[in-house]
Amino acid sequence: MKRSVEREWELSLGPDTVRLLAEKARTISAAVNDDYDDGKEHEIEFADETDLHNHDGLAEEEEEDLTEEEFRELIADLNVDEAAELLAIAWIGRGDYEAEEWAEAVAEARQRVNSGLANYLLGMPMLSDWLEEGLAAIGA
Repeated sequence: MKRSVEREWELSLGPDTVRLLAEKARTISAAVNDDYDDGKEHEIEFADETDLHNHDGLAEEEEEDLTEEEFRELIADLNVDEAAELLAIAWIGRGDYEAEEWAEAVAEARQRVNSGLANYLLGMPMLSDWLEEGLAAIGA
């Protein structure tokens, strides 16, 4: 685990918001992983021919879609400073930057923040872990 550093700056993005995004990312990731468990992606099993109209799976799928939609909306609502900090936190958690390089990470993130940020973040396989590790590293 990385040690936290003494901060000489304030976050624009609240740590609770980062934790909320990490939790949503974890839920989204778990939904994808469950779907592809044991190589049985999208395989349908019918236990009883009389129960063909049970739609519990559809309700569950809709809930997962809402989580991703909520994640995307939260990202879209961030201003440039908040989005850059979120990306920098993810990079620090992933090990691309050390916590001591916060200003450099945020400056680089600010240049890369665009409308594709949600896709970029959702493409990170361990986003939730990296956000939490990044927060811990910067002492937030």
